[in-house]
Amino acid sequence: MPSATKPRVRFAPSPTGYLHVGGARTALFNWLFARREGGTFILRVEDTDVERNRPELVDGILASLRWLGLQWDEGPIFQSQRMELYSAAARRVLDSGRAYWCFCAPSSYAGGDAAPQEAPDDDAATPVTAPAKPARKSACGCRSLSASEQVAERAAGKLPAIRFAVPRTGTTRFDDAVFGPREVANEELEDFVLLRSTGVPTYQLGAVVDDIDMRITHVIRGADHLSNTPKQVLLYRALRAEPPIFAHVPLILGPDRSRMSKRHGATSVASYEEEGLLPEAFRNFLALLGWAPGGDVELLSTGEMIEKFSLSGVSRTNAVFDRGKLEWFNQQYLQKLPLDRLLPSVERVLRRAGIWREEWATGAGREWLARTVDLIRPRTRLLHDFAGWARAFFSDEFAYEDAARAKFWREPRLAEWFPKLADGYAAQPEWNHDACDKTLRDLAAAENVKAGVLINATRVAILGVAVAPPLFESMVALGRDRAVRRLRAAVSHLG
Repeated sequence: MPSATKPRVRFAPSPTGYLHVGGARTALFNWLFARREGGTFILRVEDTDVERNRPELVDGILASLRWLGLQWDEGPIFQSQRMELYSAAARRVLDSGRAYWCFCAPSSYAGGDAAPQEAPDDDAATPVTAPAKPARKSACGCRSLSASEQVAERAAGKLPAIRFAVPRTGTTRFDDAVFGPREVANEELEDFVLLRSTGVPTYQLGAVVDDIDMRITHVIRGADHLSNTPKQVLLYRALRAEPPIFAHVPLILGPDRSRMSKRHGATSVASYEEEGLLPEAFRNFLALLGWAPGGDVELLSTGEMIEKFSLSGVSRTNAVFDRGKLEWFNQQYLQKLPLDRLLPSVERVLRRAGIWREEWATGAGREWLARTVDLIRPRTRLLHDFAGWARAFFSDEFAYEDAARAKFWREPRLAEWFPKLADGYAAQPEWNHDACDKTLRDLAAAENVKAGVLINATRVAILGVAVAPPLFESMVALGRDRAVRRLRAAVSHLG
């Protein structure tokens, strides 16, 4: 279906699970291509698998796409609402002589009409490097049934399916924008079912009919769909339609080069959001799983990804999911993202942790939040850090790390020094970095102790952790009253 018009692409998840990494990457590539070419990105929900579908998951899939920033231009379009369209298409193929009635038991063709799920059990699931040739089934005897034999089968109460009649000889060829020219001998393809005896379309029929009806120009999907493509090309031709441009993108494997699974960490996009990943970082990381923009630059804004994206930059080699690299991306974005874009994400984390204060939403409270987040973020890797090790900045209910206490509260005289330091800070006429620094160092000199001993011990007292932003900047962010109160309270926790 290639044309000179603007491209039309689609992402077609099935609600049989959550949106996973492979499906999200497929959606991203389609979205980037559409935005780069000024085309249309369509969302289609392939929900005809009534036995495996979980309709309640549709909202989760849509929410994950929105979190990633992948807003669709048309849809969501549900296959379950288009059943008559598939039935009519199957009948047209039947009437043309390219299909036949099949009276075999459904169990005999259940495996021949299935397809890898683009999402959520997605194209990251199967670690292949080249399309495997499908095992040809024994020829279906229904292909040669006479009219009278078909009548007898119906009279016996058998409900027929419609099965495509693959040519006995010749080859089926197509060009792939990633893998190049592909050619398969027709004898290696089984006669695949189009319409089940229940009237439900198979994946092959539904996908092709929808792509024709939606005027899809480019089908960008996982490489495990390569084995489906010859069948679909035959079906396009039987329906008198020009096939679209196919582009099969490499699969995503775990670090051990095996199929992605839970042992490699979270695989659901929603779980990465819950773990504290920024959508901008996750999107950047996903884009580079199987696509190279050229040059050595890895951190790409959305605009840069759109500007640089092309199918020619997509690799044939399977990509490896590296969790450490993902967290590196997230850390970079946490440090570089403009505060006005970062603060809403921090707010969501603090709300979930139950430590959000409405005074931080506007005015002086918002300004304090911005300064504090800016102070903390150089030491964060995940958004959850703001409610984790940095919790003490936002809540007076925090715990002292055992390791920090053991390392920095060994000095017995801290029970005397903390109250003296608190008194000094309470009497200090100014509250800024230099004043906090001077008060502590004056006490250290008077007590003949190294300032570092007091600095480390005080950090644990007011923040509960050993590693945090610089102490005196942290004290300024907390405010005098909170810092003094925490120093006094820490005495009862010494020893």
